[in-house]
Amino acid sequence: MALDLFKKVETRKGLFAVEKITLIYNLLTSILILFLFQEMDHPGQMLIDRAMIAGMTFLLMYLYRLAPCKFSAFVRIAIQMSLLSYWYPDTFEFNRIFPNLDHIFASAEQWMFGGQPAVWFCLRFPHMWVSEPFNMGYFFYYPMILIVVIWYFIYRFQYFEKLSFVLVTSFFIYYLVYIFVPVAGPQFYFPAIGDDNVAQGVFPSIGDYFNHNQELLPGPGYDHGFFYNLVEGSQQIGERPTAAFPSSHVGISTILMIMAWRGSRWLFAFLLPFYLLLCGATVYIQAHYLIDAIVGFVSAFGLYIVVTWMFKRWFAQPMFK
Repeated sequence: MALDLFKKVETRKGLFAVEKITLIYNLLTSILILFLFQEMDHPGQMLIDRAMIAGMTFLLMYLYRLAPCKFSAFVRIAIQMSLLSYWYPDTFEFNRIFPNLDHIFASAEQWMFGGQPAVWFCLRFPHMWVSEPFNMGYFFYYPMILIVVIWYFIYRFQYFEKLSFVLVTSFFIYYLVYIFVPVAGPQFYFPAIGDDNVAQGVFPSIGDYFNHNQELLPGPGYDHGFFYNLVEGSQQIGERPTAAFPSSHVGISTILMIMAWRGSRWLFAFLLPFYLLLCGATVYIQAHYLIDAIVGFVSAFGLYIVVTWMFKRWFAQPMFK
């Protein structure tokens, strides 16, 4: 296996599919920055970042020709996937200048369920034996992505580029929604309007409040738990008042489960408990309204079909000749 990873092979020239879609997203958001330049916080730096990402992408493409093999192909694709940690908070730099829409989603939640499931859930089950499994499931999101990606790389390499394209393109479609549909979720919106308003079912519009305020509600549940503190620490560092609707945690993890099912029933069975806990955790820790999770789940199937079609129609090529 190790020799196979580093065995030099004849490879096609040019960009991989995931690199192409990243450059397309890079270009689209760069154009948007130019349109919103006067209103944004640091548009110049954002454009510089995008130029550096584009330059790095082409540099990796040329360096790859020096040692084309499975491992170097993996590095190219892994770097593009790692950039999602940049593109996610980047959505906030756009939607912070638009009027916040949480009042619409919280009101819809109130109308549909007669209250706020995100509040009921954690108040009804504050116990360690509930809190810790849900926080473990939520924290398992990125390990889940890594496990599926590595599994496909090792056991289904012929589908590895498709997997990376489907995942990254799905992320980008969600990110475009987040840019134009600024919903922060209960953990940001509820502290902004106060507990009394939440209890009374009053959800005022707060305009561009999050453009200047980013107070995050401490996570509910057993606050001395190991996984509780892992989630709390990661959210304090990397979370922004963005990306609530629809839930990409639910959407992307559902796509991962589809890919796991298609690749290996054993892989699917192994991931299933973590997936269920992750979906429940999005509401339990108040990162999302229940409708965010529902739409995230439903949208995943549509995205998988559309993005797979895009790959086959426009991007599919053999990675090696």
